[in-house]
Amino acid sequence: MYSIEPIGIIESPYKEKFAVPRQPRLVPAARSRVKLVGDANSPEAVRGLDQFSHVWLLFLFDQNLEAGWKPTVRPPRLGGNERIGVFASRSTFRPNGIGMSAVEVKGVTKKGDQNYLELGSVDLVDGTPIIDIKPYIPYSDSIPEAVGGYAEGAPDKSSVAFSSDALAMLEKRNDTEYVTTVIEQVLAQDPRPAYKKNKPDSKEYAVNLFDLNVKFTVNENLISVTAIESF
Repeated sequence: MYSIEPIGIIESPYKEKFAVPRQPRLVPAARSRVKLVGDANSPEAVRGLDQFSHVWLLFLFDQNLEAGWKPTVRPPRLGGNERIGVFASRSTFRPNGIGMSAVEVKGVTKKGDQNYLELGSVDLVDGTPIIDIKPYIPYSDSIPEAVGGYAEGAPDKSSVAFSSDALAMLEKRNDTEYVTTVIEQVLAQDPRPAYKKNKPDSKEYAVNLFDLNVKFTVNENLISVTAIESF
């Protein structure tokens, strides 16, 4: 029997699973950080990491562990209908619930006794436990001739429009430009379930980003932000 203790906790704009980007770097404006914990909360543990532009984050899909896993899954990139083997996917429902993401390093910071690893765009829910951090080594990790199977190209993006009420709410903030850009980039990925796409959809959706509840509707390739509320 093996046991794993987290070495950090992610702090990200994504407060729930819905609308979390399906891969890192799809929302390039977003910023996040790892709060180091336990014995890993030491400047010695991250010494030299500033030499690297990117790292691999290994983490646990902690919100899905109790649900278990199945040998086959239905990836969103295949429309949510076709089944493939779990090991041919990046499904969050995995035998050991372990995920990995390559993310940009923005720096190492310290506040009192607390050490942080500042990062660029991630695909992790706020509070996700980090179990390891490894430097990204371009000469071995980058494979130009790699083939991406059914996920060969980046997904299509939708257009995003904000109502006047939504923009007025955002204008009250000190970080208006940053938050607006992140919301736009998140929604441009169309976070709805794959089976909803390319079909008429009259539902109003809501997602928690930062400290905001963002409501939106979808009409073909246009996503309209109808309202934004603080929570």
